[in-house]
Amino acid sequence: MLKCRALWRKLAPLSRSASTVCRHNAKTTALNNGRRQALVPATHMSTGPVGGGGGENTLYVVLVGAVCLGGGAYAYMTVKGDSKRYDERISEIASRSEKPDPEQPSVVPEPEVEAAPSSEESTIPAAEAARESEPVSAAEEPVTEATQSPASEPETVQETPAEPSVELPPEALPTAVPETVSTLLPVPSHAPYLLIGGGTASFAAARSIRARDPGAKVLIVTDESDLPYMRPPLSKELWFSDDPSVTETLRFKQWNGKERSIYFQPSSFYVKPEDLVSAENGGVAVLTGKKVVQMDVRGNKVKLDDDTEISYDKCLIATGGVPRNLQVIEKAGDEVMKRTTLFRKIEDFKSLDNVSRNVKSVAIIGGGFLGSELACALGRRSSETGLEVIQMFPEKGNMGKVLPEYLSNWTTEKVKREGVRIVPEALVKSVAFKDDKLEILLKDGRQVKTDHIVAAVGLEPNVDLAKSAGLEVDSDFGGYRVNAELQARSNIWVAGDAACFYDIRLGRRRVEHHDHAVVSGRLAGENMTGANKPYWHQSMFWSDLGPDVGYEAIGIVDSSLPTVGVFAKATAKDTPKAATEQSGTGIRSESETEATAISPIASSTPAPVVEHKDEYGKGVIFYLRDKVVVGSSYGMSSIGCLLPER
Repeated sequence: MLKCRALWRKLAPLSRSASTVCRHNAKTTALNNGRRQALVPATHMSTGPVGGGGGENTLYVVLVGAVCLGGGAYAYMTVKGDSKRYDERISEIASRSEKPDPEQPSVVPEPEVEAAPSSEESTIPAAEAARESEPVSAAEEPVTEATQSPASEPETVQETPAEPSVELPPEALPTAVPETVSTLLPVPSHAPYLLIGGGTASFAAARSIRARDPGAKVLIVTDESDLPYMRPPLSKELWFSDDPSVTETLRFKQWNGKERSIYFQPSSFYVKPEDLVSAENGGVAVLTGKKVVQMDVRGNKVKLDDDTEISYDKCLIATGGVPRNLQVIEKAGDEVMKRTTLFRKIEDFKSLDNVSRNVKSVAIIGGGFLGSELACALGRRSSETGLEVIQMFPEKGNMGKVLPEYLSNWTTEKVKREGVRIVPEALVKSVAFKDDKLEILLKDGRQVKTDHIVAAVGLEPNVDLAKSAGLEVDSDFGGYRVNAELQARSNIWVAGDAACFYDIRLGRRRVEHHDHAVVSGRLAGENMTGANKPYWHQSMFWSDLGPDVGYEAIGIVDSSLPTVGVFAKATAKDTPKAATEQSGTGIRSESETEATAISPIASSTPAPVVEHKDEYGKGVIFYLRDKVVVGSSYGMSSIGCLLPER
């Protein structure tokens, strides 16, 4: 075909010139004879003069005829060759399908091969083995009919080489596939409401969604092995339980005398993940032990750590945070890391409880809420077991970043009375493991030796999904940046510790407290069902330093701000027991079901006399910014009261 095209390119100009000359001669002849051009005879159309000279026309006709003849021959040969190759391909395919037929009797009748290896028998189910035995008996019949010596037949079957063993493994493969599929069956492929994270915010959102949409189907995915639970008792009430099996039961007695579990609801409250899709009235299912590792915002689906994909209509990100650690500890080596606890989950509570009963010394690094609470809890145990409890922090006193200096110093004295050794203004320079002890070297040269370290130096918001989802992370406060409605995208919301939201009163913020997780989760759930409400609530938080000292706060609480404090003497009506009996609630950890939060916990035993020149029985601290109150805290010693709502 290429040759024909090249030849045509050479002949085309000649053809065009011949036609032009013909038309010119015809017109000239018509004018000379006085006739119209349409009546010119065809015999006068030539490239030569009228009346002769047709040699060029003859050459043109011969060349065009040769080209047409060559093109036809080439087309015929091409079609004939393609037809031949097609027939050969069909016969080859037919021969492939016929080849296994004569070999099938020698491949299938291999009962000895299946019975020999015990490992294969253990992997192949009995039902599958029964199905394989049926074609064996059917295949033996043609073999006995074809051969007259049945005794020699088994010998030929056994002498067949590795072909039967090569054919058998593909038959065993389908038996392994259903096992992997069965493990993935409990994971629904679609969830109308998908909640990533199994903490307080997710549970509050699930209840809010179900309250507004009773038939909603909600799926919670958490990388923990536990159902949703409240975290505050892990550092507070559980440590003061008299039950020796509290690490197993995770139950404690509230200050109103009632006992409860740290889990929000029992397992019977939830729907099984595999039954969520078919649940007639919807429900809440929890998929434990699974982590969302990738999020496709455009495709409305997520991928789990086992490559399972779940699509959604609306999604909430409530991944919380990860405890921070000191770089000097991370670089100290495995021996130091083995003896360091980052306190956050149930497993951390169980581990630290076990450690505190088997070592002689524990050092807590951090003077904030968590560090001070754990120091007081372990200090109370030191009187029974002789455990040495050390607390070190860079500030001058406990909770120095929250409380004004005078109140921080007073709180430090309270913590010391719990049996805690305080090391203030401590900046850790290095940590080493020597002679079965952890040596903590401070920047000022002081050295502290201990058996175990608890790092309580803050929380890092978990924003691992930001990159794959294309969500914005706030550079100042951390966390996913959302609007006042806690919305990051048109169908994606964020709540809890991981949300950096816009407070319509105080500006952009990120809060790491239980009550905020409850309120933000509830609001996100309402907005996921179409409420379109802004975040206006000022969440409260609290801290209990043993049964004698407690604080509640609201708004922005920062010791660097100017403060105004008002204090008064406590009365019998200000005790936590009276407050809980009046409200009917047990602890402030139940605030996810209550409209108001109650006072900090305290024991019914009278408070010891404080050897301090200033006795702050109860009081309110107001925090000012630009001469405007932006926060307040309520402190008490062996007393408590309800913090009024704002």
